[in-house]
Amino acid sequence: MTTVAVPEDLLSSQEPSYLSAGHSLASWLLTTDHKRIGILYGITITVFFFLGGIAIAIVRLELFTPQADVVTADTYNRLFSFHGIVMVWFFLVPSIPTTFGNFFLPLMIGAPDVAFPRLNLFSWYLALAGAFLTLYALIAGGVDTGWTFYTPFSTMFSNTYVLAAAAGVFVIGFSSIVTGVNFIATTHMLRAEGMTWFRLPLFVWAIYATSIVMVLATPVLAVTLLLIIGERWLGLPFFDPARGGDPVLFQHLFWFYSHPAVYIMVLPAMGVVSEVIACFARRRLFGYAFMVYALIGIAAIGFFVWGHHMFVAGMSPYAGLIFSFLSFIVAVPSAIKVFNWTATLYRGQIGFEAPMLYALGFLGLFTIGGLTGLFLASIPIDVHVTDTYFVVAHFHYIMVGGTVSAYFAALHFWWPKITGRMYPEFWARFAAILMFFGFNFTFFPQFIAGYLGMPRRYHVYPPEFQIYNVMSSSGTLILAAAYLLPFGYMLWSLIKGPRATGNPWQATGLEWLTPSPPPRENFPRMPRVDIGPYGYHPEGVAPAPDQPHRSQGDQA
Repeated sequence: MTTVAVPEDLLSSQEPSYLSAGHSLASWLLTTDHKRIGILYGITITVFFFLGGIAIAIVRLELFTPQADVVTADTYNRLFSFHGIVMVWFFLVPSIPTTFGNFFLPLMIGAPDVAFPRLNLFSWYLALAGAFLTLYALIAGGVDTGWTFYTPFSTMFSNTYVLAAAAGVFVIGFSSIVTGVNFIATTHMLRAEGMTWFRLPLFVWAIYATSIVMVLATPVLAVTLLLIIGERWLGLPFFDPARGGDPVLFQHLFWFYSHPAVYIMVLPAMGVVSEVIACFARRRLFGYAFMVYALIGIAAIGFFVWGHHMFVAGMSPYAGLIFSFLSFIVAVPSAIKVFNWTATLYRGQIGFEAPMLYALGFLGLFTIGGLTGLFLASIPIDVHVTDTYFVVAHFHYIMVGGTVSAYFAALHFWWPKITGRMYPEFWARFAAILMFFGFNFTFFPQFIAGYLGMPRRYHVYPPEFQIYNVMSSSGTLILAAAYLLPFGYMLWSLIKGPRATGNPWQATGLEWLTPSPPPRENFPRMPRVDIGPYGYHPEGVAPAPDQPHRSQGDQA
């Protein structure tokens, strides 16, 4: 039987943890410890999550009635733009990679840190710089272009702070590139002895695939935003058709980045859900190799489907057919993952702890989002529902129902390892169920309203759509409570929560072989890995963390 070589001092290290190594503000602001940088990112994106949530709460309050009762049309445009810019660029894109990727990637491959620790800290400061630029734009007068900055409105007609907002997104894009380069180098160079590619946990594979997309796609966004700045500030005729420019060119450039960006948000979520389902089903993941190939396939095919955002933009019908076909194809690796997660659950000894409830919520919401994506890949249906609430609902089922559910699953799964404290399980389970219910109550009515023809981004609408908007706005209140609950009980757990053991879930993986919280250098010396991931017993019972693990080829 092969084993993971785990020296006893890995399990009983008395080294100071990253939390106790220094409490001064300067020690945090100048840290090169990947775990602290992950926490700094986590604090940053939490602030933006709630800022974006406040903006959309006002929008939903306005939509309770068909007439303008709360805000003016201009304020309404600024509010949904504020929500979109903040949530997409400053929460969804960086959420899982910069927080849990930073914290756990080195731990999961047996490394002491990322490949370039100082560059890692620099990426956080770049993100802060971009955040301050964008917040200045949003506070000084706002932006009314939506999160997409569509031309020619953003370059010629909007009198809002487009330049500052675009510059902020431009800067945070470089933070993504720096983070992606760092994660790629870390995965290639710092794996523990014996940690071959097909012994990597799927979360590591997901972060690796995401990093490749970041590095290859984000420069296109940077160039696109520079062109907006050049035309708006310097008067260069990139998109103005009166001077030989092409506004549709902007859409091609923007969506060439922004559709792969969907997978920057979703691929890490898939990695999280793979870890959680394997742990709480007490089974090895079904079809590990197919799961790896599906992750890489999604990242690769995602670069070839941007045109389905532009079926009504005047593209060639032949190009539309090709993009439609490719959009159906990209659903195949996503369906493989859903099938494999379901097969892993089959006959598993399933525990319904909070992380598992969030993961199961992801499974349901992501499946609905993916199936409705097939509707939008079909040109006749897409033409009918373009710029309606059907698109809004689909987007949120993928981005919020998928990414945010997985983010909360990761937060609850790894919280004991990060902090060394346990949270109240009852309230965590209640919040997970409340979030699933509140999300469906908020967004499912939007499918119906959109199919019936309600346009998005309108704050005055025909009265026949009021019932659907009342349901959506009421669901927003439930969803807000589901988001605020974890904020409360997680703070409580930091102060009064019971101490966590090194492996409270009896999970596999190198990160669970360190104390909670981990020591500053992660491992006193590099571990050696002789088996694949998810070494649960064939009957579903995980071995104790200090006992030998069966290899993938061993039988009972």
